[in-house]
Amino acid sequence: MEKSRPSKARLFVALELPEATRGQAARILPAHRGLRPAAEQTLHVTLAFLGWTDEGDIGRVGALTGEAVAGRRAVELVPTGVRAVPPRRPRLFALDLEDPAGAGGELQAAVAGALVEAALLEPEKRPFWPHVTLARVRRGRVVVPGGGPLPGAFRADRVVVYRSMLRPDGAVYEPQRSFTLEP
Repeated sequence: MEKSRPSKARLFVALELPEATRGQAARILPAHRGLRPAAEQTLHVTLAFLGWTDEGDIGRVGALTGEAVAGRRAVELVPTGVRAVPPRRPRLFALDLEDPAGAGGELQAAVAGALVEAALLEPEKRPFWPHVTLARVRRGRVVVPGGGPLPGAFRADRVVVYRSMLRPDGAVYEPQRSFTLEP
């Protein structure tokens, strides 16, 4: 008798942007046929990308995330510009964010640390880079877009565990658990 494989869910934990900031960020890059812009409602700052995870672990990821963010304060972030990644032949364009008080980095370390300790996340080799992915570059095209005005500094006060469902027209993110940070 063959054992059935557990169902998988593609998960990540993110800092949600305030609605006004999301709207402004979505309008930074001009429309261009070489870009596939992220949908406004999907803009976020990734704290931990777990990738394909057993569906049965979704509740555990939520509980660990809740414990890691409990009592933490909202994060102040400052948009500093649009960055092409990598710079010469970009695959994506991101809104670069400064974390002046370091609270975003501390929050990310707490969330990632809890998930790594529980063996649900592989430790990142790169340091945390607070950013919002604005658009991906379509295959084989080199694009250097101009940019509109950046949003001002903002306070992010919500952490969400998302399930990402990949679709031909772009990913759809379904919130699984959310947590409000202290003011």
